[in-house]
Amino acid sequence: MVPQLDPTIGSSPQLSPELDPMAESRCADVGADAMGAFFNEELSFPPVHANFASSQEQLIRFSKNVHDNVHGNIYLDPVRYVTLNNLVSYLGKKKREAIGVTHLVYPGAVHSRFEHSLGVYWLAGAAIQKLKQNQGLELGIDNFDIQTVKLAGLLHDVGHGPFSHLFEREFLPRVVSGCKWSHEQMSLKMVDHIVDEHHIDVDFEMIKKVKEMIVASSELTLPKGTREKHFLYDIVANGRNGIDVDKFDYIVRDSRACGLGCNFEFQRLMETMRVLDDEICYRAKEYLTVHKLFYTRADLYRTIYTHPKVKAIELMVVDALLKANDFLEISSSIEDPSDYWKLDDSIIKTIEIAPNQELKESRDLILRIRRRNLYQFCNEYTVPKENLEHFKDVTPQDIVCSQKNGGAILKEEDVAVSNVRIDLARGRHNPLESINFFKDYESKEKFPIPDNRISHLLPACYQDMIVRVYSKKPELVGAISEAFENFQLKTYGIKAQVHETPEKKKRRL
Repeated sequence: MVPQLDPTIGSSPQLSPELDPMAESRCADVGADAMGAFFNEELSFPPVHANFASSQEQLIRFSKNVHDNVHGNIYLDPVRYVTLNNLVSYLGKKKREAIGVTHLVYPGAVHSRFEHSLGVYWLAGAAIQKLKQNQGLELGIDNFDIQTVKLAGLLHDVGHGPFSHLFEREFLPRVVSGCKWSHEQMSLKMVDHIVDEHHIDVDFEMIKKVKEMIVASSELTLPKGTREKHFLYDIVANGRNGIDVDKFDYIVRDSRACGLGCNFEFQRLMETMRVLDDEICYRAKEYLTVHKLFYTRADLYRTIYTHPKVKAIELMVVDALLKANDFLEISSSIEDPSDYWKLDDSIIKTIEIAPNQELKESRDLILRIRRRNLYQFCNEYTVPKENLEHFKDVTPQDIVCSQKNGGAILKEEDVAVSNVRIDLARGRHNPLESINFFKDYESKEKFPIPDNRISHLLPACYQDMIVRVYSKKPELVGAISEAFENFQLKTYGIKAQVHETPEKKKRRL
């Protein structure tokens, strides 16, 4: 029986590690009996033959399996389930990319990076097996390639810090001057640390390529000319056009966890993809499916990841971490993997239960989150399209300096600003301009498709910039809202917000 990719399989979700105290131990048991004995003649992954069904039968026979509530049974071959056993410690408590504190607004979003990493591992394997099935001899895909791509999928997110991108983008730049740290760079260090710490006997060249695949969509990527089989680097983290199995998994997983519908079908793209000129291309008839991938991602960012309440909680978490940093030295752990792996979302609980007076301000902020006494959302506006190119982030100082005489005197520490960028994964550019298509399976030519050849209903602009302002004190909502309106008038000559802040909110004490 061939494992299915249908996301409806296994729809009854298992408890995540946060809710099920036995979840991590069950996952760890998957590889317990293989420690120290993998990747040898007895346990090495069997050769994958041209017959796809046969290779899938071998996969099941020689593998362990874990049940995932999105993809059903995920089969782990020996090197992977030993790595998995060690990976639990690193990923079990780290939230999936961009989810962060979302579970405090969407209670179902309690899944972790561990589950997401399993999903990406599985889809990476399915993608390369599909390419091997259709073009294996032509592309020269071998066992080494298959195992490397799958391992890259399993390890691709291991460098993320607490609360996902919040740690990297909001916290670190405010405590480390000129910070150039990135989770991709830390992922490379973490992979080496896992291999060395647990004495994993894995091929050096495989680990080298795994690390290259992990950073393929970042600034750390290698020049195109230095790679062999460049198409392999497009599967997990696609720096060429943004279509990768990482997005396939988190779009479906996050939509399901948050109770939202998802009509993007990654299976259609997996079924129709083929390699032309060392690049993964898609059948022309799937143009709108590709567009739906990027549109669904943008919709998730607008609806879930950057929900006004989610951003309010994130601002408070950042402030709590900033106030605790000098005492706990949180930022000092970002260079040494042996320290960094211990840093996860539980840092908030550490602050919350600590008796130290130095952490009182941080504890008070966390207590406010628990009691739902959040920073108050005042208002927001979308930056006019003609101002997007030269937009600079709005700061609390900008708002305070826009206050007119009279009323409460505002200070920068009273105001919080969130500059929210939402795009189709390519900033202000159309991601589909970087994607090549083919006519049919007999065709040997690839080509881009201009928007106007498909539909005039597709967007003419590919990025939104939303500026949101919050009051840290309920009694200052009115004064901050007025200063925010003044800022808009001074900057754009109009009030760009949709409506004024409700009077009821201004009077709230």
